[in-house]
Parts: sequence; structure tokens; C-alpha cells
Amino acid sequence: MPHKLKIEYFVEPDAASLAERAARHFVEETERAVAARGRARIAVSGGSTPKAAFKLLADPAQPWRARMPWDKLELYWVDERCVPPDHPDSNYRMTREAMLDYVPLTSAQVHRMEGELEPEAAAARYESALRNGFRLEGAETPRFDLIALGMGPDGHTASLFPHTAALNEVSRLAVANHVQNKDAWRITLTRPVINQGASVFFLIAGADKAQVLKEVMTGPRDPGRLPSQFIAPAGGILTLLLDKAAAALLPVTDKQGYGFFEREG
Repeated sequence: MPHKLKIEYFVEPDAASLAERAARHFVEETERAVAARGRARIAVSGGSTPKAAFKLLADPAQPWRARMPWDKLELYWVDERCVPPDHPDSNYRMTREAMLDYVPLTSAQVHRMEGELEPEAAAARYESALRNGFRLEGAETPRFDLIALGMGPDGHTASLFPHTAALNEVSRLAVANHVQNKDAWRITLTRPVINQGASVFFLIAGADKAQVLKEVMTGPRDPGRLPSQFIAPAGGILTLLLDKAAAALLPVTDKQGYGFFEREG
């Protein structure tokens, strides 16, 4: 059912300060989850913008590595390309090289999507991993403590691309999705799983995202063309962490770079 969605956004002047904001957000939301439930289960995305934040989280010269409760963290992925884990396009490889190789997470805490498998098998295995990890019963949906999303210039998020079959999937937790214009398969969490997250945020940078971000957030509803419009967390709040270039066409923020508006979810 549609519900009122509050969209709050924080605008940073450049890429470096956005990475800093993102690293702080990861740590603060993880700390909040651990304080409330004793552990934190988060799902992350690929791309150059989260990579910068992961590097800060892993850097011993920064405050975040020492603050992050690594021993209470379970790490999952929002989506993955159907490639081996050592492939240059692998989201897992990017995360490993930027962060995992330098932080005290055990292999048992890291739950990657097996992109080297046949796509349907990889999706089925990830769904099983989610059901086991979250101890789900029946038609229950996992509730991640934090889900980090990106947005492409075409309005896609996760591997929910425009006019693809995965957009219509509401009973599975993870699916294989064929992206015709890339002639490639992806594995992705489905939109009900994303929207069940306790805290869901978009991390978006660059002038090439400004127009689509405006359309997604303030334009007419057309989620088949702009899948990011499907993201409407059940908790009623969606957070955007943006650089100044990406936020250029959104309503003006206050002096601290904060803004918000409401729309139907």
C-alpha cells in the first residue's frame, strides 16, 4: 500500500566530504543497530562512490575503523555482476580490495553473492543464505539494519534496471535479472527486501545524476522507467547522501546542507 514517505537529504560540497559523510553514516547506523539488537546486518552496493567510503572505514588513520563494531557486523550485498569474485567488475572484489582486506571481519561474517555460478543458481543460493542467516520462516522478509544503494543515470538501483523482469518480483528475496542493453546477467535483492530495511539510503555523486535524481524524487511516478522510484522504506524515511553536483536540481537545503520533502511512497 502507498504510504507517506519523508525524503531527507544531506548535501556535501565535494566527493571527499561525501565519502566522509558516508563513512560516518555507516558507523553510526551500525552502532545504533548493535545497541538495539546486539548485532548489525548491512547490505552494500558497488561503485566508485561507496569505494571511497569503504577506504575511509578501513583506514587506521581515520576514526571510523576503531569505532566500527566489526565483531558484531554481518555483511551482505545488494547486487552483483555474474562474474567470478576476482573479476575487475565484481562488486565483492571492489569491497574486498577497498575494505575487507584491512578490517577484522571473518569469512563467516561476509556473505557474498556467488556471481561465478549460473545466474538462477546464484540467486537461489543467496536466497537460502538470507533465509538461514535471518532465520526466516515461510514468507518472512529479512530486515536489514542498513541498506546502501546507488543510482545509475538511467534511474536503476541495485540491479533493478528499467523494464526488466526483476521489477515485478515481489515474492522472492534475490533473483537473477537479465539486463538486455548490457547483454549481461546480474543478481539482485528484490524491492520488498530493500524496502523492509530499517535504514535505507542512496549514496549519489556527480552532475550526470542530477536530472535523473530530480525525476526520481520529485517527478511523475513511472517506476518501470525509473526503478529507483520503487524504493520506499516501510519505516517511512528515505535518506539521500549527495554531493553538490548530484543535488543541483533538488530544492535548496539549509545552511548545513540539509533538506527534506514528502511524497507518496
